[in-house]
Amino acid sequence: MSDVTTSTPGAEAATGTNVVLEVEHLSKDFPVRGGMWGRTKGAVHAVDDVSLTITRGETLGVVGESGSGKTTLGRMIVRAVEPTAGTVRIRGEGGTLTDITAADPAELKRARRNFHMIFQDPYSSLNPRMTVEEIVAEPLANNLGLRGAELRRRVIETLELVGLGERHLSRYPHAFSGGQRQRVGIARSLACRPNLIVCDEAVSALDVSIQAQILNLLKDLQRELDLSYLFITHDLGVVEHLAHRVAVMYVGQVVELSPTDDLFSTPLHPYSEALLSASPVPDEERTRPTIVLKGEVANPASPPSGCYFHPRCPYAQPVCSTDEPRLREITPGRWAACHFAGELGLTGPVVPAQTSPAPHVATPARATSA
Repeated sequence: MSDVTTSTPGAEAATGTNVVLEVEHLSKDFPVRGGMWGRTKGAVHAVDDVSLTITRGETLGVVGESGSGKTTLGRMIVRAVEPTAGTVRIRGEGGTLTDITAADPAELKRARRNFHMIFQDPYSSLNPRMTVEEIVAEPLANNLGLRGAELRRRVIETLELVGLGERHLSRYPHAFSGGQRQRVGIARSLACRPNLIVCDEAVSALDVSIQAQILNLLKDLQRELDLSYLFITHDLGVVEHLAHRVAVMYVGQVVELSPTDDLFSTPLHPYSEALLSASPVPDEERTRPTIVLKGEVANPASPPSGCYFHPRCPYAQPVCSTDEPRLREITPGRWAACHFAGELGLTGPVVPAQTSPAPHVATPARATSA
């Protein structure tokens, strides 16, 4: 068992001006009520003491099973959900990190131009009574105060970035396909030219061929505009294609934070290994069998003692049921919350793993037929 000192992931980089997002000890508890008078009986620990950073031009993937707290984390970062504890700092236009968790309404409105969110469902996330022009113009009018010809010019410019154009301005969302609707959602998030975009399962509701187009579009936009993404997904293939680093969540906690290539080749946490073993891999390439975890996901309202994962972990030792492991740096840039991280010899489903970056999907990034 290692004695590596615990600190905040990315704390060294947080002093630089390249950090766009800094999250420290973020938590969210939802009360559990019951009885005749609706008294609070307990709390669901949806997000439990999460710390992370994202640098300029970087994509941080967040993965985990349903109910692991991924979406709640993303919504807290954009202040759609109020955190129970912790801080979220986002870099603004002046180059300073603004603590949006402590911001008053006026400060928060000014800060909102620096971060936006792309939602999962392109059908329900757009107002069916608004035209495309109105949808994309709304954040520009509210956050930047643009009006008239300048507003229209900026809307058209933003639509062209996502493969749409002036001819789409007067159309309503029902006139578009799912892929085109998601392009409208992306345009809305880009309108104010933010530093950070939180993508909550942004391609999971789309057909696979359309997913490829949207992912390539997001990568192209990142290069052109120097964007940073927090990309929430359950699809490890998407993470491998898009993310620079990956945070693995289990029952509200980050159990591993590693560069993407390192995670896919040599995971540090047993839960990460189990997730990777279940990812789709051609049979002729798979060299490790799928790991079938025993038991059920821990109840976030009443988590087990020690390591939350120990009842399902094939490597669990007595210490795992009594002492809670803290997220600690095992090797430079790689963090894990496991008493035996780095000692278990864990691997991904393919050995040896591919070390070259995932190829660019050969689908036109800006095709407007999607």
